[in-house]
Amino acid sequence: MYRLPLTIVLILSFGMMLGQSPHGEDLKIDCAQCHNPNGWSIEYETLKFDHSTTDFALEGSHATTDCTSCHSDLTFNNAQTDCISCHLDVHNQTVGNDCVRCHNSDSWLVFNIPELHEQNGFPLIGAHNNLGCVECHNSSATTLSFVPMGNECIQCHRDDYMATTNPNHALSGFSTDCLECHNPLGFDWDSQAINHDFFPLTGGHDIQDCSACHDVSNFSNISADCFACHSDDYMATTDPNHTAAGFPTDCAACHSTNPGWMPAVVNHDFFPLTLGHNIQDCTACHINGNFSNTPTDCFACHDDDYSATTNPNHQAANFPTDCVVCHTTNPGWVPAVLNHDFFPLTLGHDIQDCTQCHINNNYTTTPTDCVECHLNDFNATTNPNHSAAQFPTDCVVCHTTNPGWIPATFNHDGMYFPIYSGKHEGEWNQCIDCHINANNYSIFTCVTCHEKNDMNDEHDEVPGYIYESNACFACHPNP
Repeated sequence: MYRLPLTIVLILSFGMMLGQSPHGEDLKIDCAQCHNPNGWSIEYETLKFDHSTTDFALEGSHATTDCTSCHSDLTFNNAQTDCISCHLDVHNQTVGNDCVRCHNSDSWLVFNIPELHEQNGFPLIGAHNNLGCVECHNSSATTLSFVPMGNECIQCHRDDYMATTNPNHALSGFSTDCLECHNPLGFDWDSQAINHDFFPLTGGHDIQDCSACHDVSNFSNISADCFACHSDDYMATTDPNHTAAGFPTDCAACHSTNPGWMPAVVNHDFFPLTLGHNIQDCTACHINGNFSNTPTDCFACHDDDYSATTNPNHQAANFPTDCVVCHTTNPGWVPAVLNHDFFPLTLGHDIQDCTQCHINNNYTTTPTDCVECHLNDFNATTNPNHSAAQFPTDCVVCHTTNPGWIPATFNHDGMYFPIYSGKHEGEWNQCIDCHINANNYSIFTCVTCHEKNDMNDEHDEVPGYIYESNACFACHPNP
């Protein structure tokens, strides 16, 4: 075995020391990935080292940054990966040291301010959406110092709370939780949402000035009873006079909260104010403000109407004073429905003028027999002549109550001689065809139609045959 000379060993050891990497033991890559063979200079355009294999990928502006800007010595492993190690905290630790919460590697511009506030529990809504950062974050000498403000409204708006006089928040002991009354989506303090459900501010109570109802020194000491605020209105009202009438002081019994107290709905169910009774002036019925013993009987208010009526004359007719027997509450008393069932007013009897039948306003002894009213019609009728024919005076035997007396149904077949049936049906046109004496219907003729020669031929074998009308009827009562 041969031994190397000591000189050669020393040279080789020194050469190995000169060839050791200055970047430390952890960087184990080919030098040619960064250096060129002509020297140790680095050409960044041809740099082959993949920084994504480390814990810090080069993105955005970091991709164009000189290595020595981050790596202060040749042992690259000593460089820190947190932002604050390289970048000055201009926010003075007011927002933490995690820069990537707000910034990215492209630039220092921040595009997610609303989202950041939502994450911190204070969304920028309503008027807060239009504010610049320094309008709220103004507690430091630098505009980049964002000292936490807190999420409670009062932390920024205490001066507004103290300065408010309508109503005086401090004096009234209002809650410092602004959201109880104010709408965060609004753009001013008038966007209110006061929880006044225990006494709804509707209608005439929709008042913006709290002091109109409240003593602003004590908002809890106020009654919700109407009369507590409206006693003067109650006392001053004359139509109707509430005091004289002894009306209840519970205004809601008749009124809504509409301005002007109208419309008022009086619970008048015991005497419905409908149709002709729909009167706005209470004193028209309640004379001298008398509301306690105003009668509900029709005649008590309408006796003058009863006495003055002439068609028909109610007094003369001795009509009942209970108006509802014939009338509704329609204005003008019409239509009136008279219970005339004992003598139905139908067809020809449907007459509006009562005096046509009730002569001289006689309503007590007016007859119901037809001929009592229609005797002139009976005597004047000539086709047929009722009087001459000695027709019965009970008109309904032949007539209905149709106007003009037609159609008339005379039972000639059953009472006398069949002319509507049998051989004579359709053989005549008028009564005078047989009753040639219009003044005496007991006289009739058969020979007008039945000629003598024909009758003689038919009766040549009939003993005692006489060509005479009464003889014809004697033998042929039902031809």
